[in-house]
Amino acid sequence: MRLPADGGSTTMSVQAQPTARSVAFLRAAGVLAVVLVLDQVTKHTIAAGIAAGQQQKFLPGITLVHVRNTGVAFSLFSGGGTIVLVFTLAALAVLVGYLALRPGRPGLWLPTGMLIGGAVGNLIDRISSGAVTDFIKLPLWPAFNVADMSITFGVLALLYVLEGPRARDER
Repeated sequence: MRLPADGGSTTMSVQAQPTARSVAFLRAAGVLAVVLVLDQVTKHTIAAGIAAGQQQKFLPGITLVHVRNTGVAFSLFSGGGTIVLVFTLAALAVLVGYLALRPGRPGLWLPTGMLIGGAVGNLIDRISSGAVTDFIKLPLWPAFNVADMSITFGVLALLYVLEGPRARDER
């Protein structure tokens, strides 16, 4: 804080106020951290408790399985390691760049954190063991994990932020 020379009220130094960009990045980083911790803890718990290829009933309609997935969503591009990595990193770079250019866009930090957290969670698996651990199985649906849920809901949230009612009002 600095005191004005004219003896008026105290004001906050401009340098001490957080910028919209730093607030947006801190919020996105917080979401990223939560997603990453939940994803890694659940994957390690499943790997320790269920043998690969095995399954256990969890709730009606939900089975826990231990599946190793070398592809991306629904095992697409199985074995495409380098291509998947390059595409993922490029998409994340574009997203981070967009957040840096539009830090004041309401809610943009949430899908950014969700998408990066989910992508990093699955990339950790790919780099450390060559495949992603999927463990939630619904009827008539491929197995998935917390990172996949975060990516899916992150895409939906990003679409809402970019095209929802507020976005239309800004046009």
